[in-house]
Amino acid sequence: MMADNQSETIRFAIGLLRGAAGALIFGIPMLMTMELWFLGFYMPRERLLLLLGVNFPVLVLLARRIGFEHTFTWSEAARDAIVAYALGILTSAAILALLGIVMEDQPPREWVGKIALQAVPASIGALLGRSQLGGQQDDDEEQEPAEEASTSYSGELFMMAVGALFLNLNIAPTEEIIAISYKMTHWHSMATIVISIVLMHAFVYAAQFRGTHTLAGNAPAWHALVRFTLPGYIVTSLISVYVLWTFGRLDDTSLTQAMMSMIVLNFPGAVGAASARLVL
Repeated sequence: MMADNQSETIRFAIGLLRGAAGALIFGIPMLMTMELWFLGFYMPRERLLLLLGVNFPVLVLLARRIGFEHTFTWSEAARDAIVAYALGILTSAAILALLGIVMEDQPPREWVGKIALQAVPASIGALLGRSQLGGQQDDDEEQEPAEEASTSYSGELFMMAVGALFLNLNIAPTEEIIAISYKMTHWHSMATIVISIVLMHAFVYAAQFRGTHTLAGNAPAWHALVRFTLPGYIVTSLISVYVLWTFGRLDDTSLTQAMMSMIVLNFPGAVGAASARLVL
């Protein structure tokens, strides 16, 4: 019994190390993005609090699939989500302090906002670290649960939403999204929509990457497009609108311009959504 407890403790400690590594690897692009530093200072606090609130149930659901240990109950998933949030906060605070972005002479509102905002993608990265940095033994042990999870339609859409959210958090704060949306014509926007959908479908079903999903032998060719790819693009669109609104990119803009910004952000978001289905 004692040996089993020690083994579980060691496995959990290894999971923490992988989580910290994931928070650093997946969070470093945003930790070194100037727009996010400024957003953490001046973005409306109600939107920041909403983002933090939305992130926690996302982490809980994600932990049910790839927690620091095998999670069999919602309480265990909630524990892993709390641990991931803590790792995201600690990693973000350490890196921002190291880079001189968070300093003692700054008002608490500033450094709390910067760390809180950066902790969202870093906490997702902490959980992704277990999936992507796991060893061969972990892969073998989780093969059966992973196969069961992949059969859930709602689970598929959720993982696409996580992938779109994570990549959109990287890109939405940048000025390039707005600049590109102003330069694009309606023909450009239509082409971007088509290419985004084609890329989503090709990544998962046509390119035959490792982890690619295969269609049943009697399923028509359009089945996956209608059942997964198009709903996945709709999910990506909703994520894009929410992230753009959170970062104030839709304030004082017309409906047409907001749609153009969404279409631009959907392009990387679609890639993130498709990638999530391949790797998680």
